[in-house]
Amino acid sequence: MKKLIFVFTAIISMSAEAQNITDAVRYSGTDLNGTARYRAMSGAFGALGGDLSSLNVNPAGSAIFLNSSATLSLNVENSSNEVSFMNSFNSNSNSNTDLGQAGAVFVFNNFDENADWKKFSLGFNYNKSSSYENDFLAFGTNTRSINNYFLEFAQGIPVDLLEVDLTRNQTIAGVYADLGEREGFAAQQAFLGYQGYLYDYEPDNASSPFAPYTSNVATGSFDQEYAYAATGLNGKFSFNFATQYQDFLYLGLNLNTHFINYERMTSFFEVNDNTGSEINEILFEDRLSTLGSGFSLQLGALAKVGENVRAGIAYESPTWYTISEETTQYLKTYSLELGEAIVDPNVVNIYPDYKLQTPAGYTGSLAYLFGTSALLSFDYTYKDYSTTKFKPTDDPAFRSQNELISNELKGASTFRVGGEYRIENWSLRGGYRFEESPYSNGFTVGDLEGYSAGLGYNFGNIKIDLAYDHSSRENNPQLYQTGLTDRFRNSRENSNYVLSLSFGL
Repeated sequence: MKKLIFVFTAIISMSAEAQNITDAVRYSGTDLNGTARYRAMSGAFGALGGDLSSLNVNPAGSAIFLNSSATLSLNVENSSNEVSFMNSFNSNSNSNTDLGQAGAVFVFNNFDENADWKKFSLGFNYNKSSSYENDFLAFGTNTRSINNYFLEFAQGIPVDLLEVDLTRNQTIAGVYADLGEREGFAAQQAFLGYQGYLYDYEPDNASSPFAPYTSNVATGSFDQEYAYAATGLNGKFSFNFATQYQDFLYLGLNLNTHFINYERMTSFFEVNDNTGSEINEILFEDRLSTLGSGFSLQLGALAKVGENVRAGIAYESPTWYTISEETTQYLKTYSLELGEAIVDPNVVNIYPDYKLQTPAGYTGSLAYLFGTSALLSFDYTYKDYSTTKFKPTDDPAFRSQNELISNELKGASTFRVGGEYRIENWSLRGGYRFEESPYSNGFTVGDLEGYSAGLGYNFGNIKIDLAYDHSSRENNPQLYQTGLTDRFRNSRENSNYVLSLSFGL
């Protein structure tokens, strides 16, 4: 069994690598998810309402329902990655089926014809916010070694902390665990590299760029493979209240609870035959398990502006998350002269919970209704990702990450356009969306572009809707945040097929 280690005193030193800007962006973003009608129109529902997933944009939308209704949506996601690294190319594809949405709205009419408040509605809805299902492989020939990752963490770490004293009955697991409890993440990484014979301690060797540690991996070329595999999702449960004032104004409120379930495993393998290199192969595995829960609220208003024009405005508060994480690590090295060295602490690091505050969102919407036969809708949303914060903000490592977030992230706009045309009981739909990159450089994570289409049939008390949406985005992430910071390009495409069943209650 793996040994469980609760890392308390070392939270400052470990958080610089374990919680970083990449995590902040991952948990702050949302995908296009929901009912088939909503997705077929690319989510442009802020001024329309009358759909359970429209509550994700504007909570006033539930007061548009004429009758109580429920909707269930199943989603099939197909994704593909085209990865290039150091002039090498690889591609793969994945598929996943899940419950994308489920909910109901209950409408309570006021039968007093002279009353200003015509009705109110109560809604309950589950919506998947983001999918973390993904895996890919990047490989190529580099001039920098994964050894740089461990060497950078070793700087400033006394060598006596990295040694295992067999005369005192110390073990790899015991020292690794003790370092995690007393010194933190950086010391654990330095320990892995030292015990894997990636470097030696030579205090008099001032010529080494990593003095007093000197690398046992000679310079030259390195054949490298980086494998990434992740599962999980970010989901949201919403309790909705909305009301209609006279015949032109609708107001709504959402109280949302969020959850994160994210599992990630990275594996890095490197081979070299460089002259003078004492280490010829390195395999480094790192596993992360993340669970989180959060809360947010939304306010919205929807108004009839003339006979055919609808307008909406909505505010979504930050989501305040509490997140817990666990990690395990494994290192194996091989020397043509000395053979194999395995550093397997068999330890689960359990870190203290931390807080994450995601950015608030502001949405403005317009829609034009061509009688009862057609409509055209437009949404604009703005989020300032530079306001994302790790908490407590007085933690030195979190302060450093928050400064990085403030400098490297920016405000990002999202544009969504959707239309619907009705032919008797049939409805034909289409949409387009564009999401700006949250990064100031527009390079680490690129802009997203997507389009959608769908159709539906109204049987009366039952409605069936189908949708297809496609999106593409190019990312250029770093292999690691420290040491080996080379980037690879990942062009990712997502195609989704959605089936929704709606029925009156």
